Amino acid sequence: MKIDKILLFAKNLLKKAVHPGDVVIDATVGNGYDTVFLAELVGASGHVFGFDIQEEAIAASKERVIKKGLSEQVTLFQSGHEHISQMIPNNCQGRVTAAIFNLGYLPGSDKTIVTRPETTIAALQQLLEMIVPEGIIVLVIYHGHKGGAEERDSLLDYCQKIDQKTAHVLQYQFINQQNNPAFIIAIEKI
Repeated sequence: MKIDKILLFAKNLLKKAVHPGDVVIDATVGNGYDTVFLAELVGASGHVFGFDIQEEAIAASKERVIKKGLSEQVTLFQSGHEHISQMIPNNCQGRVTAAIFNLGYLPGSDKTIVTRPETTIAALQQLLEMIVPEGIIVLVIYHGHKGGAEERDSLLDYCQKIDQKTAHVLQYQFINQQNNPAFIIAIEKI
């Protein structure tokens, strides 16, 4: 397949935005795969701040980060991403080059614990204030679960209304797949 699949497209966007020494955010750490990916991109001189409300997600991510020897450049918060501006140190705000969200539920866990549109939009509003020009926010939207359609629609509505003088907003999705395929909204701050 020559067209990038959803997760590969997300990683390629992050690779373009993140460099050694950068500050980045994993807004939904889940099982820690993106946290590790980002930590490898920022290197020893950068930092990843990760958020998740579930203790098991934080534990799995911490274990994965430790196994990869990346603990020094990662800080994990068992907190919702709507608290980003309260949790990120002031000296890092305004230096964030990228953030990623994988919306929906933690794979292999309680499917009733899901991301919600109001907290995701609150996090996006905060990130747009602290991200650098040409910084990228990637939303991977899984919407095939209860509440997923509401979050999808709220995010599409919010993102379509972002002033084009503030950011470029892209939607990347396969339109002929069944079963509510995930898609991406990418926001690049101007």
